[in-house]
Amino acid sequence: MNRFDTIDDPRRRVLVEALAAGVFSGGLVGWSPLFAQIVTKLPLDRPIFRGTGTVNGQPTTRESQIRPGDTLRTGKDSDLVAVVGDCAILLRAESELGTVAESGSGGATRLGGLRLLAGKLLAVFAPGPVRIQTATATVQIRGTGVYVESEPNLTYFCTCFGVTEVTANDDPDSRETVVATHHNKPLYIVGGANNRGKSIAGAPFKDHTDQELALIEALVGRTLPPEFAFPAKDYDPSRTRYGR
Repeated sequence: MNRFDTIDDPRRRVLVEALAAGVFSGGLVGWSPLFAQIVTKLPLDRPIFRGTGTVNGQPTTRESQIRPGDTLRTGKDSDLVAVVGDCAILLRAESELGTVAESGSGGATRLGGLRLLAGKLLAVFAPGPVRIQTATATVQIRGTGVYVESEPNLTYFCTCFGVTEVTANDDPDSRETVVATHHNKPLYIVGGANNRGKSIAGAPFKDHTDQELALIEALVGRTLPPEFAFPAKDYDPSRTRYGR
C-alpha cells in the first residue's frame, strides 16, 4: 500500500516521492514548510502513509488502524510510515515496536510511550511526556524528534531536536540530559552493569536525514524547528560523524 496513490497531480506525486525518498541532500533550506504544503496531515481513520507491515499480527491495509497499545512489525524488505495519535513514525525493516497506551484525565487514551524491541525507528512527538524504552535504555522526552536503533545489548539514540533524559537500564548511575537543536549529541547506551557510571558514550550521526524528519512531521501537521532550514555546515547524512 502506498499513500502516494491518492495524489492526483502526477507532478506533485513525483515531488512527494522524491522528497520522501530523501533524494535532496544537504540542508532543507525551506523543504520543511514545503512538505507541509504538499504532504497533508493524515486523517484519523487513515494513519498509514506508506509501507507495509503488521499491526497486532495482521497485515496492514488501507483500512488498518493504529492505536496506542498496538504492536507494529516490519519485514525484511519493508518499512512503515504512519501516525500513532500525535506521534509520527518511520519504522525501518525488520523492526518491532510496541506502543504504550496511557489514559488521560478525560478518559481518552493517548500515547504514553514506545518500546522498540528490535530494529530502527525515527519518530516525532507533540508536546507532552512520552517514554521510549529499548533493551538497554529508557528515555524521557517531551515534544521532540528522535532516531533509535535497538539491539539486544546496545542502543543508538539521536536526539534530533528537543530535550531528552537518557538512562542506562542496567546502570542508573549512567544518565545524560541532551539538549539538541540539530542532531548535536548522538549516544550509544550499552547493556550490563560492568561499566558503572560509564554505560553511555558519544556516537556518530548516522542513518537518518532531515528530509525524513520533515516528511513525518508534515503527516501530523507540523514543521521542523527553524534550525533545520540552515543546518550546520558539517551536517551530511552520507557521513559517519556529525556535530562531535
